[in-house]
Amino acid sequence: MDQGVRSEEQGTRTNKILKPVLFVLALVVVNVVAQFAYTRIDFTKEKRFTLTQKTKEILQQNKHDVVVTIYLDGDMPAAFKRLRNATKDLLSDYRAYAKGNFKLVFIDPLSGLSAAEQDTVIQRLFEQGIKPTNINIKTDAGFSEKLVYPMAMIESNGKRMPVKLLQNLGGEASNYDQSINNSIKNLEYVFTSSLKKVITGYNPRVGFTEGNGEPDNRYLYDAINTLADSYVIGRVNLDSITKQGLDSLKMLVVAKPLNAFTEAQKYKINYFVMKGGQVLWSIDQVRMALDSLRSGRSFMAGNNTLNLDDMLFEYGARVNYDIIADVNCAEIPVAMPGGPRGDIQLAPWLYYPILLPDTSNSVVKNLDNVKAEFASTVDTIGNKNVSKHIILSTSPYNKIYTSPKLFNLQMVEQEPTQKEFTSTPKSVGVLLEGSFKSVFLHRPVPKRITEPYDVPAQSKPTKMIVIGDGDVFMNQVSGDGSPFPLGFDRYTQQNYGNKALLLNIVDYFTNEDNLIALRNKEITVRPLDKTLLRTEKTKWQLVNTVAPILVLICFAIFQHYYRKHKYAR
Repeated sequence: MDQGVRSEEQGTRTNKILKPVLFVLALVVVNVVAQFAYTRIDFTKEKRFTLTQKTKEILQQNKHDVVVTIYLDGDMPAAFKRLRNATKDLLSDYRAYAKGNFKLVFIDPLSGLSAAEQDTVIQRLFEQGIKPTNINIKTDAGFSEKLVYPMAMIESNGKRMPVKLLQNLGGEASNYDQSINNSIKNLEYVFTSSLKKVITGYNPRVGFTEGNGEPDNRYLYDAINTLADSYVIGRVNLDSITKQGLDSLKMLVVAKPLNAFTEAQKYKINYFVMKGGQVLWSIDQVRMALDSLRSGRSFMAGNNTLNLDDMLFEYGARVNYDIIADVNCAEIPVAMPGGPRGDIQLAPWLYYPILLPDTSNSVVKNLDNVKAEFASTVDTIGNKNVSKHIILSTSPYNKIYTSPKLFNLQMVEQEPTQKEFTSTPKSVGVLLEGSFKSVFLHRPVPKRITEPYDVPAQSKPTKMIVIGDGDVFMNQVSGDGSPFPLGFDRYTQQNYGNKALLLNIVDYFTNEDNLIALRNKEITVRPLDKTLLRTEKTKWQLVNTVAPILVLICFAIFQHYYRKHKYAR
């Protein structure tokens, strides 16, 4: 009997020793396995914490060490802390999937420095492409200004590239939430595309045409400056560029030309398309500008003679000689009749239509509406080797006026009638993809072409986009010549999707890996109901402070009586 009891006691003691040993061994095994295998479970509806397969492939194929320095750290508003935390979470996943060493460094570059030292650091970082953002912080005394760096630097294999984490705010500087949300959506894209460029050392060349009355660099400043972060950008004069220069280009942007193209210029564009180059056409078929009406006189809008109709027709598109009026439009500042001198108010201007992106197309998916000025409709032409997709269109409440048409500022007083402006949406932007027929097939080579060009009858598979508005990629300019961000309307303080449209198009045209899909990643911000938060503030404070204590007391009482009941027997 005693031996059986002793054996039972020994077994009990063995179990007590064995259980913690097994638990420790299990922890060791889990940690060893975790060194070689990584996984996480993403419970979010939009899978915000799951990297795309393309990002994983780029990380796993790279064998070089990568160092990412994030300058967004230190004391900052809550919105920027959210951006920093999202960046940290994302890059932690990058580090887990990377084959090589992937190092993250978070720093506040201005922390603890004197004013003179800060100036030196700001200048040194600016030379490296690391630019600060000046933000307003609300304090008890009002507002104070602070410089933050929503930027990062990727370094690998002897190369480096600055990465902009925050999209341009444009409008009211104190309202960051929407900009931060859009920036978080694009984090994976900006890091993956930048990392790929650093690893491969390949930066596609994009050229903006000049020499045919196109806008100068003040009006294309933000378009060129934004693209210069990731691409080699320059102006291209079609009269002087050589065949070698065209061969080095990946994409050509024809933005708001005012003068006719010569046959020699068209021949070079056609050669560029035939060899597989991509072209973005942003064309004004009707010449009209709001500044022409500022004097109070009427102005006749007439046709532009660009000599491009035959070329675009052969490729599969036609920009019509008309002007769109749309009830869904932007506002312009006008002096109101009968008011005191200098009484400027905003009024809807039907001829500044707000274009709607086709959300089913990856080029414009998740894109904000795009602002246009005196835009024209674009039709597609039958071509069996080219597919056509409408990417931008008007609202259903539009009316089309053929050119020529008389304009004056008194037209802001005209109220559009529902019957007159009820129609079907009209296409303004068209994506063409496929193999294009040569415009100069069975035609002589223009006299000004002195170099030998090998122009096939049919192009390599390529893409182009035709937009019936020349102003869509132009930024506004202040009275002192300072440019505003592209897509920002300085009068209404509203941001439109013009810049995102340009970035999407260039990414789609130049990136063979189709990384534009990373831009379409949706992240839904679910903010607290601020009205409900104010009305029920006291209630939830009590719930969060008193309820845990009550639960703890109830558990202690239950535990006391349970033990008393158990051992009383």
